[in-house]
Amino acid sequence: MKFLQSIRWRLQLWHGLLLALVLTGFGLLAWQLQWRNQLGRIDRELDQRVSALAGVMRRGDGQSRPPRPGRPMLDRLLQGDSLRDGPPQDESLQDGPLRDRPSMDRPPREDRPGFENLPPQALEFRLSQRELNLFDVEAGHAFYYILWHSGGREISRSTSAPPGVPRPERIEGPRDSRLRGTLRESHQFLPRGECILVGRDIGWELAEMHWFAWLLVAGGGLVLLLGLTGGWWVSTRALRPIADISAAAVKISTGDLTQRIHTTDTSSELGELAGVLNETFARLQASFARQAQFTADASHELRTPVSVVLMQTQSALTRERPAAEYRESLEACQRAAQRMRRLTESLLTLARLDSGEAAATRESCELDHVVREAVESMQPPAKEKGLGLTAELTPVRCKGNAEQLAQVVNNLVSNAIYYNRPGGSVKVRVASEPDAAVLSVSDTGQGIAPGDLPHIFERFYRADKARSNAAGRTGLGLAITKAIVETHGGTLQVTSELGRGSTFTVRLSRHDRAGD
Repeated sequence: MKFLQSIRWRLQLWHGLLLALVLTGFGLLAWQLQWRNQLGRIDRELDQRVSALAGVMRRGDGQSRPPRPGRPMLDRLLQGDSLRDGPPQDESLQDGPLRDRPSMDRPPREDRPGFENLPPQALEFRLSQRELNLFDVEAGHAFYYILWHSGGREISRSTSAPPGVPRPERIEGPRDSRLRGTLRESHQFLPRGECILVGRDIGWELAEMHWFAWLLVAGGGLVLLLGLTGGWWVSTRALRPIADISAAAVKISTGDLTQRIHTTDTSSELGELAGVLNETFARLQASFARQAQFTADASHELRTPVSVVLMQTQSALTRERPAAEYRESLEACQRAAQRMRRLTESLLTLARLDSGEAAATRESCELDHVVREAVESMQPPAKEKGLGLTAELTPVRCKGNAEQLAQVVNNLVSNAIYYNRPGGSVKVRVASEPDAAVLSVSDTGQGIAPGDLPHIFERFYRADKARSNAAGRTGLGLAITKAIVETHGGTLQVTSELGRGSTFTVRLSRHDRAGD
């Protein structure tokens, strides 16, 4: 499945999965809360009617009573529709005089002998009109009730009660509810064992809940679709810089180093990445430009001595010459070869410094001793030019390669001698600072123009173009010096004033313990 390799599709799939899970959880919770609210409302209505019937039973209006001797059997008991008709109008069915009523100290009627053997039709249960209205089907109520005696016999039921309703099992609590198909029923056992059950058909509520469930599914599907569409739009905008990065990288790989990533949102993570890559591309372009310039300059520098060698050898071979002319040709070839040797050695030195190979040989050394030996080796060319070369050296120790540090001193002093004025001076100073060993080389020469200062450490750069090939100078001395200093973790700075001279300052980390 190739599309799964796309970051956009993977983000979309994870976003869709999480959104679907959230919507499913929300839908189930909403449905459950709605269903509980419906059942709670129905149960409250059922409990209201159970309480009304229980109140009738507790008042005594609904107590079971056996027929009195000599009186006909009650033919209008409140079962079925007879419960809605109220008390019988026949005078023969009215209670007798008060003297015929049982006294309060008599045992309950249900405890009298022969009561349990009476048929259900011999029991009487009467409701008031207000209580009958709670079960009035014609008034729009779908409630029904059934009453059972403590012995399990049915006392009374409403006409709306369905047949075959089982008597509930007795529970510890005062009241309980149950759901049978589409019927919701609530029942209560009275202290003497009678059971009151009130129920209702909740088919309409169940259908409403099904409709609510489908509504949640449809709404959730719509929200999921909108969420996926919005997620696709957001991911497309968020990943657009990545597409720009890929397009720019492809063009750069073909050689077009001028390409850059265009982004307007530089504060986001991808915007910051695009900025870093643009800087990297700029440095890469500059590096390639320097490499191309370096190759051209190296080729140019090598071409001159090679041309000298070819010209001298061809001139010597064209005709017979005196020994002195052959000697001059050989000396010219020697000078060209020495120049090529110096150039190739400088290039090899730069290559080793660029690769970091030279940094592995650093050790603790006394900087003042290294500088003293280098200054002494440069005294002859200074005297030859009539310059005064002096040194002010403070003992200080640093960690580095003594040979490379001597090369730094030779390059700086050589430049100070070469670009100095006749009768001038060169001063070399080594000082100790709290956290650094400082080497400075000052001259009284011609100085460096402000426009040349930023470029003097570039390879093959010469501030004095007219003297570019004089004295076999390659234009790599300061570049090698700066590379050596940086491999030692130091800094190289220059200050200069035209007509008054220049000062080069090298700062290296101190290393006071010789054993480390």
